[in-house]
Amino acid sequence: MILIAILLMSSPNLFATDIGSSDSILISRVDTYLTKSVSNGFSGAVLVAKDGKILIAKGYGLADRKHEIQVESSTVFNIGSVTKQFTAAAILKLVEQEKITTSDTLAKFFDDVPEDKKNITIHQLLTHTAGISPQTGGPRYEQASRERFLREFFETELDTKPGSRFEYANAGYILLAAIVEYVSGQAFEQFLSQYLFKPAGMINTGYTRPEWMEHQLAHGYYYSVAEKGWIDWGTTPDQWGPEGVSWYGIGKGDIQSTVEDLFRWHQALQLDEILKDELRVLYETPFVPENSAGTSHYAYGWAIMESERGSKVVTHNGSNGLFFADFIRFVEDDVVIIYLTNAALPTAIDDVTRNISRMVFEPTYEPKVVSKISYELIFEFIKENKPDKIGALPGYLEQKLGSKLEDRRVFNQIGYQLLKEQRCDWSIALLQLNVQLFPNDGNLFDSLGEVAMGCGQNGLAVESFNRALEIAPIENCGWCDNSRKHLLTISK
Repeated sequence: MILIAILLMSSPNLFATDIGSSDSILISRVDTYLTKSVSNGFSGAVLVAKDGKILIAKGYGLADRKHEIQVESSTVFNIGSVTKQFTAAAILKLVEQEKITTSDTLAKFFDDVPEDKKNITIHQLLTHTAGISPQTGGPRYEQASRERFLREFFETELDTKPGSRFEYANAGYILLAAIVEYVSGQAFEQFLSQYLFKPAGMINTGYTRPEWMEHQLAHGYYYSVAEKGWIDWGTTPDQWGPEGVSWYGIGKGDIQSTVEDLFRWHQALQLDEILKDELRVLYETPFVPENSAGTSHYAYGWAIMESERGSKVVTHNGSNGLFFADFIRFVEDDVVIIYLTNAALPTAIDDVTRNISRMVFEPTYEPKVVSKISYELIFEFIKENKPDKIGALPGYLEQKLGSKLEDRRVFNQIGYQLLKEQRCDWSIALLQLNVQLFPNDGNLFDSLGEVAMGCGQNGLAVESFNRALEIAPIENCGWCDNSRKHLLTISK
């Protein structure tokens, strides 16, 4: 049976009405992969298009677990740094209007710009080569006015000389949003809506202007070690409160959108409906390498790379720590994959788009389903076993996760939580396993010493602290003072 996803009912012209057998098989493979993942906590929306037509656009899992609201292709998600492509397009729209150029400097737009920043260009802001520190700016959901952000930005020292190298810095894109407001005389979101979203037919994209109904918005979820379960973070507007989006977040991220609207954006770009052809080419030009190998270059709000077939890929992802978005345009293959999720599952963040891409281009590839988060799996193992079975835990995790657990923080965090609950048998067992798995990490031996002390096993504590000091680096030991302090305490 050919599986037809629940697609864009408002845009039937986007559907692939002539699906061939190979495409119908692809649809079924993608749908089966994601449907099976739901039982492990996966939730999100996916859109796959080929040759300008949507093959599948569908939601999986729950957008709101409390009220059992299903994710749909029209569900609104926080798209994180995928936002940057809209900020960059807004700048290029001002270029198109002949109001600015990408070589304009900050001194043109702002008064009293410090000497070290006055010659920073718009091009450098767009390509993360302005020398701005990644730490510039405050917490994204702490309220801040434009004036507060600008004052703090100009007071912050640069990391490097502008134009000298690539360093991804969110604050540069916040500054670009301020330039859009200064030049256009409009609020940033108003400008985006008028010149980008409405022309592209994006009816569910913005910060606050669409005035969504509560059921349209996905809630974000994260796993709590203390609660041993998933916590509802709420929606992004919940975090902003009545004052709206903060100037610690605007421009760099936090736009809300759907897989449907992002596909409309892709189509509008392809048809030069948003930017003139020469500006769209500039928009997707690989200006600076993002890594030493030169396998990825940054354009204006996009990363540019080659596929395994040597074709051009225009992409960007984004996250606020709970929501994750991935937007991949295989422009020369005429394939688009858009993926949005609201559950902070590591394998869902790292694997889903890659797996779907492989399914598109490799007809025989069958991925493993998205696994549960490692923390949840460990607590399930603890519930079903006694500490003397700890040796079976790595194999159990590898079988469930599909790979070895490489994150040495996981056992530590659970071990400390169980110490708080006075479950010393499991707490010590987990941290002893951790030092067995990573025997050259002195910080883990220091942690084992602390847990052993907390459980009254001073002999094991002394042994662990001494081992932590034995394998410490000559300089910059992050745990040495702690180990020495505890050894002195025990010896008294």
